[in-house]
Amino acid sequence: MKKLLWVSIGVGIGVLASKKYTEVSSGAALNRQVGKYADRVSEIAQAFSTAMHAREEELRSALGVDSAK
Repeated sequence: MKKLLWVSIGVGIGVLASKKYTEVSSGAALNRQVGKYADRVSEIAQAFSTAMHAREEELRSALGVDSAK
């Protein structure tokens, strides 16, 4: 009975792993997912850069320093 349980668990894990592998190995799906992450990283970097420049201008204005050379 124990052997049947372990065989069933092994088969179940094998089926799940095979299903997940076919989902991930699809080139189009993988490209879409990587593209989404790249877009998000780009948006975050752009927002960070914009905020950094705005804060730099605020500090320069508050300190009375001319614009950067």
